Amino acid sequence: MATGQKMNEFQDMLPIMADKLGGEGLIGELCKGFNLLMDKEKGVITFESLKKNSSLLGLQDLRDDELKSMVKEGDLNGDGVLDQMEFCVLMFRLSPELMEQSEELLENALEQEFKGSSFDRN
Repeated sequence: MATGQKMNEFQDMLPIMADKLGGEGLIGELCKGFNLLMDKEKGVITFESLKKNSSLLGLQDLRDDELKSMVKEGDLNGDGVLDQMEFCVLMFRLSPELMEQSEELLENALEQEFKGSSFDRN
């Protein structure tokens, strides 16, 4: 299915973007993507704004039910739209490789934190 291929291509790009741009750069690019897709008056991504603007990201072939599913999957607070944080979280969740890298970074950071804390002093 062409849609699945497009989503896989997009998913594969996030780890490359993260390596190239670093964490802050990646978040900045995700924010730019959010701004492209959002309803300018409401400041959130709605089904309608996603449908209207999806061609800007090469997603014009997605069906209405796929677009609605994307909004529903990312809608963490149940208000039927995606705010900027929900959009960024969704993008990370759609990239298993990026999630693995994030988990490793978190584990390393926690390990370093505990090494310098009172928990490590015997």
